[in-house]
Amino acid sequence: MNITVALDGHVQDHTAAPATGASHASKRIVVTYGFWIFLLSDIVMFSALFAAYSTLSRATAGGPSGAQLFDQVGVAIETACLLASSFTCGLMSLAIGSRRFGTTYLYALLTFALGGVFLALELREFAHMIAIGAAPQRSAFLSAFFALVGCHGLHVAVGLIWLLVMMVQVKVRRFSAAVERRLLCFALFWHALDIVWVWLFTVVYLIGVNQ
Repeated sequence: MNITVALDGHVQDHTAAPATGASHASKRIVVTYGFWIFLLSDIVMFSALFAAYSTLSRATAGGPSGAQLFDQVGVAIETACLLASSFTCGLMSLAIGSRRFGTTYLYALLTFALGGVFLALELREFAHMIAIGAAPQRSAFLSAFFALVGCHGLHVAVGLIWLLVMMVQVKVRRFSAAVERRLLCFALFWHALDIVWVWLFTVVYLIGVNQ
C-alpha cells in the first residue's frame, strides 16, 4: 500500500486497483479447473460402473441376455442424436464467443431437442425391457445394465435442465462473464457425456450382442 500526505493535510492512497479483466480471467480459470476436477470424479464413478458391468455381463441367472434384449437400430438412433447434440453444442459455444444472441438460442434449442429425443428413446427401451420381465432385479446382468445406462441417462436429464436454466440466464443477463463461465462448464459436461456414451455403446451394445 502506497499512502502519502499532501501539503494540505489530505491523505492520498496510490494503491493500484486490480485490473477488472485480470480478476475475471483468474475467476474463470479457477471455475474451469474446479469443474474439470468434478468431471474427473464423475469419470471415476463411471469407470466403477463399467467394471461392475463387465464383471456381471454374463450373470444372467437363466434370464435374457443382451443379444436377446438390445435393439441395435434404436440404439444407433440414440447414438446419432447424442453425437449430433454434441456438434450443435459446439456451435452454440462458438455463437456465444461471437456474441450472437439469436444463433446461440437456435443451437441451444437444437441441442435440447436432440438430447430430449435421446432420453425419450432410452426411457422407451427401459419401459419395454421391464414390460417383458427384464427388470433390474431379474439378474445381476440387468442390475448392472440399468445402473450403468440409467446413470448416464440421469446425467443427460440433468444436462437438459441445466441448459434450460442457462437459456433463461442468457435472456435475463445476456452474455455476462458469469453466464459465459457457466455455459463453458455446461459444454464441457455435455461433451463428456458423449465420450462416456461412445464407450457405453461399444462395451454394452456392440460387445453385448455377441455374448
